[in-house]
Amino acid sequence: MSAARFTPRQLAAFLSVADVRNFGKAGERLNLSPSAVSLLIAELEGAVGFRLFDRTTRSVALSPAGREFLAYAKSVLKNIDLAQAAAEDIRDRAAGIVRIAASLVIATTMLPAAIKAYGRTHPKVIVRIRDAAVDNLVDMVVNADVDLAIGPDQGVGDDVTRIGLFKSPWVLWCAPEHPFAARRRITWADLRKQPLVAAGRDYERNVSLMQAGAAEDERIAPMDVVDNITTALGMAAAGLALTLAPGYVGLLARPLGLVMRRIVDPEVMRQVCLYHSSNRAVSPAAEGFHQHLIEWLGGRDDTGVHECRMGV
Repeated sequence: MSAARFTPRQLAAFLSVADVRNFGKAGERLNLSPSAVSLLIAELEGAVGFRLFDRTTRSVALSPAGREFLAYAKSVLKNIDLAQAAAEDIRDRAAGIVRIAASLVIATTMLPAAIKAYGRTHPKVIVRIRDAAVDNLVDMVVNADVDLAIGPDQGVGDDVTRIGLFKSPWVLWCAPEHPFAARRRITWADLRKQPLVAAGRDYERNVSLMQAGAAEDERIAPMDVVDNITTALGMAAAGLALTLAPGYVGLLARPLGLVMRRIVDPEVMRQVCLYHSSNRAVSPAAEGFHQHLIEWLGGRDDTGVHECRMGV
């Protein structure tokens, strides 16, 4: 037996007639003529293989089979309405799931605030954060593990688009008891022979390369390199060492009591970027959140003394 084939328009006609028990009134509700409604009912009866209504010259009533079919027809149309509403939400960027990778500090501080702000106007959009190592961010976009990624400036190929969001200076974080805490600015020369701890490969990429032409005894090298910035900040808070990090880590550093001091001569900046695939179209929800991040973080004034906006 072949599967029954019927259309939402036929089901809508069936439900209208079943509700008002009159083809003319059903046609008025549907903006159709009585004959057009009758034709839709006849087509539906042909599709399902049984009579839906018992008709007389004076009345229209559901047949026994029509009464049994009524609940299923209502369910189908309800689900179609839900699917239509969902499609509209997706098209209008009002619903969906966004997967975004971010470096630890950004995933801990900036992204939650951005997601909270976006949720006020897009409550059906679910944003899932994946905190990741800086070195993995671009690959996660390339491999479609995430829709977007945000983190320090990284080299990309033709398959990834990189958008600069903001710059933040590398600064010194120290315990309040350290002599440097009493000074307003620090020079790179001041850091020679100071105990420094660096996090990951950030120091190599953003600081030590700046000194590539310096003599060996003039270079600033950390006494230790740890994997996570939180470890480096903890060591600095305990007075074990100084640490260098971008100014935007303040949301993690200040609760530990650390003092931030600008480093000049020269000032070294870090560029924070947003990444997405150049080859694959992202979902409307991801497009919407992508634009929100550009507006939320793009061009923000981060001189190392301002905290990330918290939407208050």
